[in-house]
Amino acid sequence: MPYPHLLAPLDLGHVTLPNRVLMGSMHTGLEDRAADFDKLAAYFAERARGGVALMVTGGIAPSIQGWLKPFGGRLSMPWHVARHRKVTHAVHAEGGRICMQILHAGRYGYHPLSVAPSKIKSPITPFTPRALSSRGVERTIGDFVRSAQLAREAGYDGVEVMGSEGYLINQFLVERTNHRRDAWGGDAERRMRFPVEIVRRTREAVDRDFIIIYRLSMLDLVEQGQSWEEIVALAKAVEAAGASLINTGIGWHEARVPTIVTSVPRGAFSWVTRRMKQEVRIPLVTTNRINMPEVAERILAGGDADMVSMARPLLADPDWVRKAMDDRASRINTCIACNQACLDHVFQNRRASCLVNPRACHETELALLPTMARKRIAVVGAGPAGMACASAAAERGHAVTLFDQAERIGGQFNYAKRIPGKEEFHETLRYFGHRLADAGVTLRLGTCVDVAVLADGSFDEVVLATGITPRRVTFPGSDDPRVLSYLDVLARDRPVGARVAIIGAGGIGFDVAEFLVENPPSPSTDIERWAHAWGVDMSLAARGGLDAAVAEPPQREVWLLQRSEGRPGARLNKTTGWVHRATLKAKQVRMLGGVAYERFDDRGLHVHADGKPSILPVDNVVVCAGQEPFRPLADALRAAGIPAHIIGGADVAAELDAKRAIDQGTRLAATL
Repeated sequence: MPYPHLLAPLDLGHVTLPNRVLMGSMHTGLEDRAADFDKLAAYFAERARGGVALMVTGGIAPSIQGWLKPFGGRLSMPWHVARHRKVTHAVHAEGGRICMQILHAGRYGYHPLSVAPSKIKSPITPFTPRALSSRGVERTIGDFVRSAQLAREAGYDGVEVMGSEGYLINQFLVERTNHRRDAWGGDAERRMRFPVEIVRRTREAVDRDFIIIYRLSMLDLVEQGQSWEEIVALAKAVEAAGASLINTGIGWHEARVPTIVTSVPRGAFSWVTRRMKQEVRIPLVTTNRINMPEVAERILAGGDADMVSMARPLLADPDWVRKAMDDRASRINTCIACNQACLDHVFQNRRASCLVNPRACHETELALLPTMARKRIAVVGAGPAGMACASAAAERGHAVTLFDQAERIGGQFNYAKRIPGKEEFHETLRYFGHRLADAGVTLRLGTCVDVAVLADGSFDEVVLATGITPRRVTFPGSDDPRVLSYLDVLARDRPVGARVAIIGAGGIGFDVAEFLVENPPSPSTDIERWAHAWGVDMSLAARGGLDAAVAEPPQREVWLLQRSEGRPGARLNKTTGWVHRATLKAKQVRMLGGVAYERFDDRGLHVHADGKPSILPVDNVVVCAGQEPFRPLADALRAAGIPAHIIGGADVAAELDAKRAIDQGTRLAATL
């Protein structure tokens, strides 16, 4: 058997799970409207069909006060049960099991009705919560218990009590957010009474064969967080109160340490769960940045945990477990932890999806059904849009030829994979390489396509995915050979001096800055080195697991510049932008907005910023000032009377949006 530890059954006493994969909780946006529960059911059913042992829903509030946002997902009234039965029936029909996560947002609630242990505002929400009275605490415990009872009535196999990530239960556990001096605050024993009572009373209210998972914050990563001794005491108390499993939670949402972005090493926190395994007897689940079977197998074989939790990897590939069982891990569509279509969408009140799998959460709408009329399709450009379109069209039964003038597939992904912390793009290229071959796509690499090739009657449809060309910035001296484009640096390996100015502070500018300042190999490949740089105390001696962050010296001196006023990087993605800004700040990169570029000469780059002129004494200038669509074939085809579909960067070049490119290519293929 491939992956013998990962695929081994797990006996919980009253039920045996067929393998060690838990699909962790992740909000999709489908939980929030009754009209979307058919879509939610299809989403979970597809992953149950893919072999996941146990799934956990996105967070469902046990009361209005516990909402994440107004009118968010809630199970607190009998009439809510029917919509949830759609989910459980769909999962059980596929042979799966599913638990509902009960999540009370506490002070993280994005609404004026939020409550918390104490009246302390969160730094990530605009609302100050109302402090719960003693009676309010008791009522809230009752809300958790009632929600669990309704979940059982709805057909769920269990519940997960969300006690981590800085939500209400976590807020009770630390002095940072609990200033009470009654029976629910003061010392550590009274602070942990709230979660223990929730688990104990829930177990009393449900059958012994009903799974109760407790999501335990094993590493708060905030000042005034829990000590390791307090966390162990809570784990033991939760076990005694009747929990079936303990799941690992890492970090609060307000923590200064990233926990799930792509620059975090794979399996970066399983060592925390391993420490806890010495303290309790019930099975433990470890989590965060586990995205391939070999990573999960290593963690389980090493005794770090009894199960692995993955949420986003099962967005990326619902057949992840089945492919591992069939020894086809090379065909897994790997989660690259970009957050662009999942968490970023959720924070924008949009439905979640996945950059590398746009069908995620759109299973009922984006179906790649077999074609009834086989066509001959030419796709020009083997970047993200072209690869997605060609593979999806071929899987539907079309005869597809994919052209590219380069000698390899991938387009801009080949440059992205060179950025420190973005090594996961290697996995995406591996996946698409296999997918194209398995679908029977004819690859014509190293081929410059002209109108004659496309107009000879060999093709019924033409798709142009020819990508972009970097935008030039013109100023005196811009034609100097020391002024480079980002492709000169990432694609052509042109030498770069010790002092560099980067023109353009969008996503590409930040990527190039990280490429130039980081000392290879990337810290994302070394857990201890990464933890040292971000200040994670792996000894667990400090409260919250926090230590002083000690960044490694930068490889170069870099200035990151933008023409527009304001803070560079302000338009980066919400859940990852702050990590990029913090990384460059730690590497002493100087970031300036409102910069006018005067000239470049032997003294350096002459600029005008902050109302005064200055000279940046740099050896090179790297231009990352955006890009333009590259589509010379479009005009030629139009003149020849040949219609063509234009997708990806060739359609819209703004910031090289791979999410839009893959989605656009897939959706076009579904209609051809």
